Amino acid sequence: MKTIAQQLNIKDFPFEVMDKESRLIYHETVNSFWSKSEYDSDGNKTYYENSNGYVEGWQYDSDGNVTYYWNNEGVIRDNRPAETIIVNGIKYKRID
Repeated sequence: MKTIAQQLNIKDFPFEVMDKESRLIYHETVNSFWSKSEYDSDGNKTYYENSNGYVEGWQYDSDGNVTYYWNNEGVIRDNRPAETIIVNGIKYKRID
């Protein structure tokens, strides 16, 4: 499969694509290494992937603090507050 730069016949590297908020969402080098990122409405990076197969993701609280992180190498950091759910009138809390 061709990279974006190959499809567009780009010869000037690095090739980068920014979103309307000037955040880097795609980057490609002359050797066809690429990476892409996604952001939430607050500008926090929520997803990253590259051509080597590495993937990671983040979730944030309303103050911009990372509450959950994961990657495809098996790392998970869960800093979310314990959740309470009620089932048939009984309260349960999420435990790690």
